[in-house]
Amino acid sequence: MKINNVVVIGSGTMGGGIAAQLCNANIPVTLLDLKTEISKKARDIIFNSRPPLLLDKSKINNIKVGNISDDFGTVKKADWIVEAVVEKIDIKRNLYKKIFKERKKESIVSSNTSSIPIKVLAQNLSEKDKKDFCITHFFNPVRYMGLLEIVKNNNNDIEKINFLKNFCETLLGKGAIICNDTPGFLGNRVGVYALQVAMTEAIKMKLSVEEADAIFGRPMGIPKTGIFGLYDLIGIDLMADVLKSFIKELPKSDKFHDVAKEIPLISRLIETGYTGRKGKGGFYRVNKSGGKKILEALNLETGNYFPTKKINIKSDRIDLKKLINRDDKYGEYAWSVLSKIIKYASSLVPEITKEFNDIDEAMRLGFNWSKGPFEMLEEIGVKNFFEKIDNFENNEFLKNLSKSKNENFYGERQKYTEIETLGKIKRTAINIDKNDSAEIFRFKDFNIVEFTTKANVLDYNSMDCLKKATDKPLIIINESMQFSAGVNLNYIMEFVKQKDFKSIEKFIKYFQETCKHLKYCENPVISAPSGLALGGGFEVIVQSNFVTSHTNIVMGLVETIVGLIPAGGGCKEMLWRWSQTEEGKKDPDYAPLKVFEIIGYAKTATSPVEAEPLMFLTSENKKIMNRNSLLPEAKLLLEKNKNFTPPNECKFKLSGEKVREKMLNSLEKLYDEKKILDHGLEVGKKLSYVLSGGRTNLNNELSEDDLYNLELDAFMKLIQTDKTHERIKHTLETGKPLIN
Repeated sequence: MKINNVVVIGSGTMGGGIAAQLCNANIPVTLLDLKTEISKKARDIIFNSRPPLLLDKSKINNIKVGNISDDFGTVKKADWIVEAVVEKIDIKRNLYKKIFKERKKESIVSSNTSSIPIKVLAQNLSEKDKKDFCITHFFNPVRYMGLLEIVKNNNNDIEKINFLKNFCETLLGKGAIICNDTPGFLGNRVGVYALQVAMTEAIKMKLSVEEADAIFGRPMGIPKTGIFGLYDLIGIDLMADVLKSFIKELPKSDKFHDVAKEIPLISRLIETGYTGRKGKGGFYRVNKSGGKKILEALNLETGNYFPTKKINIKSDRIDLKKLINRDDKYGEYAWSVLSKIIKYASSLVPEITKEFNDIDEAMRLGFNWSKGPFEMLEEIGVKNFFEKIDNFENNEFLKNLSKSKNENFYGERQKYTEIETLGKIKRTAINIDKNDSAEIFRFKDFNIVEFTTKANVLDYNSMDCLKKATDKPLIIINESMQFSAGVNLNYIMEFVKQKDFKSIEKFIKYFQETCKHLKYCENPVISAPSGLALGGGFEVIVQSNFVTSHTNIVMGLVETIVGLIPAGGGCKEMLWRWSQTEEGKKDPDYAPLKVFEIIGYAKTATSPVEAEPLMFLTSENKKIMNRNSLLPEAKLLLEKNKNFTPPNECKFKLSGEKVREKMLNSLEKLYDEKKILDHGLEVGKKLSYVLSGGRTNLNNELSEDDLYNLELDAFMKLIQTDKTHERIKHTLETGKPLIN
């Protein structure tokens, strides 16, 4: 069986997202809705979406559009028909009646429902048709969320289910987990329970919104939105509807009912239009009175809003054992929430899935948790857990674990896939060498370095691990969502506060030395990035010998936004890449001017397709749809390059003042038009000096070290300015750039 043609019926957010991902995989897809105008509008939304749903916008016309009256005949040619219409059972059943009447034999039909069981949807289908019907529950946004739940029941043709799983994994890049036909399936069943228990316990223990989010967030390996921030993001009214569905479908004995009871405060918020970010606000709101924007949080007892308070629980790093053993209300809250989540998740094995770590992976892929409930239990320690827990009646999993007291119960990670993932291989490392910022996993023939800081920002410790790990072929890869957001600006600013600029210079020199070492050491270095690869993270990638990149990547040199210039070899490498183009070989000013524009405007690419024209990636670099496949592809590259020899060092001929004058003219124009202000002009001048080669001309030859020195000099001059400090501080506090 093959899937060469797909029809998606329903062009809303989910239907459009599914169609876009099929387009990304070069699978012909037809998007149908009640009217062609609706599906056309959906295609326009796909084209203009931010963040982009398409890897390559030029392929938008590969998504054909139509309506279910005139164009329903397209299902006759489809190998897979995906239903993504409104969550109303009657409408779905009527649609299936039409689909199964028209579809070709052996085609797969699936629903994207998030909660309605197969047995309900397929009630009127023949036994033969039931074999080919399942649920494919994609998570939103489809391109960026890794989880796909494929829900089956006893009627399904299991070979067809496995085929669909492999297709979605290989071509659509999904973490496809097969689960049983139960209410809420896998991710939402546990995820919604976790949200509810975190909320109800916060209210019960009289914690503030900010306190609860500070604990049920980064310290637990959960996204920084926390519980109440996520509630606002999803929509308080939508969450209320989800809860009603669970209450209706789940048996009375299910512990979910304990946390799904109606909360008067929630009802009041919905009634008054406070439904979250899409409404007037929710647990948080922005008060615009008085000409200022003030972020306010809801008092859970009074229902009134007050300016948010920053909560410092002094536990930003994930240390669950330490967190749950705190002798204060925060430790009590963390344990109460975590123990209940673990108990509930373990009670669902084998009801939802026989593989308990499928639940962990669903939380990782669908909710961006760094660890699922069972991995949290492993970190806490089996002995510690059972010493603290009160009871676990009717929970066979915990009963068996309490008897065995097996601290190594977890076993293999990511059993849902046969791919040799990073999560699996890490546990088989011969030796692990680590510090506060990175880990080296040592194997017989190669090493792996994984960054472990917040957003994987880089510091001395990161560089130490990179240098130490080059005694063998090296793969730089991260299990977290980001490759690296760049150099740790908080780290830099601590030196700034002390006016210790010598230490900053020392660090930048060490960063340069490390990047140069990666490029020219005797063993090959492969970067396997996904997510953010900005600034210093980008510089590590472009000075690696080989790159295998995930398609969901955001790359670029963005230092000018914070009043700096790239100083880890980013200017140098971009100059070299552009000088090797046909235009660059003909005109010595072509590369400097092109790179000046790219770095000056802090241009970024949101996919490898966008990255190639900017020379961030080259056509030789591998592009991978499935994030899990980054490691196997990197290992293949090592295998293919056993006879690796380091590249020759680059030499540069730059025209100095001649090309710099052209750059300065463009800067002055931007300044006159007030598109940049005083410091923008100053940063641009420093960048122009570096990219033009400083005091050089075409008769001179510059080495890589010469370019490194120019980068360092410009960086150090800028880091000592008040206006750069203002930019960095503003970006760190708000996440937004400051124009000064």
